[in-house]
Amino acid sequence: MPDRRFYQKNRGARLRRIERIGARIMAVAWNEQRVQLGEVKLRLWRGGPKDHEARPVLVLHHDIGTPDRLPFYDALAEKFDVIVPNHPGFGEPERPNWMRHPRDIAALYQWLLADLGVERAGVVGLGFGGWIAAEMAALAPRDFHRLVLVGAMGVKPPEGNIFDQAIVSYIDYARASFHDQAAFARIFGDVSTDQLVAWDLCREMSFRIAWKPYMYSQTLPHLLGGVRAPALIVWGDDDKVVPYSAGQAYARALREARLEMVRNAGHCVDMEQPEALARLVIPFIEQN
Repeated sequence: MPDRRFYQKNRGARLRRIERIGARIMAVAWNEQRVQLGEVKLRLWRGGPKDHEARPVLVLHHDIGTPDRLPFYDALAEKFDVIVPNHPGFGEPERPNWMRHPRDIAALYQWLLADLGVERAGVVGLGFGGWIAAEMAALAPRDFHRLVLVGAMGVKPPEGNIFDQAIVSYIDYARASFHDQAAFARIFGDVSTDQLVAWDLCREMSFRIAWKPYMYSQTLPHLLGGVRAPALIVWGDDDKVVPYSAGQAYARALREARLEMVRNAGHCVDMEQPEALARLVIPFIEQN
């Protein structure tokens, strides 16, 4: 029979973790905003420290969408002015029919930052959001303070292939993004019908703008050499969606890049190992 002290020790660790999360939530102020950019109605969340101004950081989510609030977002918002837009058409029925490439979203987000009066932002791109972030940096090589790509799509992996979501169900694709299914359950719980509908919309938009070739650009690698912002590239050690060789390709294409691995993480490093990812990202963005 297991030692009772084992349970007491682990219960104490869980309580301390809950206390840290609670303190983090109290320290951060979030608000939802609606922004009109031409014909596009954009929804975004913005959060940051309650007691002082902070450096702006744009966070771009995965192709499966994002919950409104994640521990990783809270960790960033303790230090930075965090802006998390919902990609047009991803998880929401309204979508711009003219969009045909992730570069279109990248240009739209440049417009967003201009309207918000944001300059020299850090950009954190997660999965598909990493592709958009890389396109933004290529479009405006001198505009950004730091570039962070986490399991980023957008370049063709020299070895292996990007997981084709068309061959599996919505839920199986989302599950494939996690190393540990307990982490998937912690984020999504019992998957609701509304969540399945949102994933359906995300998939439809992904196919609309990133189908041929699937989830990579043939031109982006040739444009990344001009990016002046230092880059941090992060990969989960069990990423079954985007091969690690894609991260290596990004590191070769960018002029100043560091490649890091997070243990016990799949494609959604931000959801599965938020504290480990925050420990890499926060000091990197804080550098002047």
